[in-house]
Amino acid sequence: MAELVEDEVRLLDLLSLLMVLMGLLTFALLFCIRVPYGRFASSAFGPPVPVRLAWFIQELPSLVVPLYYVSVHPGLPTPALLLMGLFICHYSHRTLIFPFLIRGGKPTPLVPFALAFIFCCYNGYLQGSYLCKHADFPSGWTHDPRFIAGLALFFCGMAINIYSDHILRNLRTPGESGYKIPYGGLFEYVSGANFFGEIVEWSGFAVAGWSAPGAAFAIFTLLCLLSRARQHHQWYLEKFDNYPKSRKILVPFVY
Repeated sequence: MAELVEDEVRLLDLLSLLMVLMGLLTFALLFCIRVPYGRFASSAFGPPVPVRLAWFIQELPSLVVPLYYVSVHPGLPTPALLLMGLFICHYSHRTLIFPFLIRGGKPTPLVPFALAFIFCCYNGYLQGSYLCKHADFPSGWTHDPRFIAGLALFFCGMAINIYSDHILRNLRTPGESGYKIPYGGLFEYVSGANFFGEIVEWSGFAVAGWSAPGAAFAIFTLLCLLSRARQHHQWYLEKFDNYPKSRKILVPFVY
């Protein structure tokens, strides 16, 4: 049994490293191609999947797998339980609320949909297995400045992310098509306000957990969303002559 535990710990370390490498590869690829869904959706990446169905199914493993781990590991230490709660909170919104608020939206090509589903299976296992089976937090970790700061960052980032999505959803009235310039919230300062919020969110998760799996997910999120924010910013500048030139790409006043 001890050998199996050690083997899984090594596997989780390897999967964490692999996730960072995947993030670097994605970052490099997105200099060459535009992420093929949403406004950049292309039939070259497979047949279309209805956008609400795609979001629901692809995010579902990141909700179901952690819920399974929590259910079969009762009596988790408080830090692990709280961190699992943060993860489940995010993906409850992403799976059960966000897809059904989408207005219109282009179908998602099969390839990015399948890749997102596989990633959510991967990450759900990585975070769930680590926190429920292998995490070893010091005594009093919930009072550690890293844990407190991480929670604050997580909830701040989640609020920014949800509010920015709300702004984007309400740019068009029901039945209206086309794209508009977003205003309000952090969109006054950056093109990728929703992406910035999610990066802050998972950075907080990583700080609060202080682990390789959490850090790997935060780095992956940063690398992927940095590329997407850059693409969106360039698209706005190309499409709208009156796009605010003072707006940065992702980080207010910085980048």
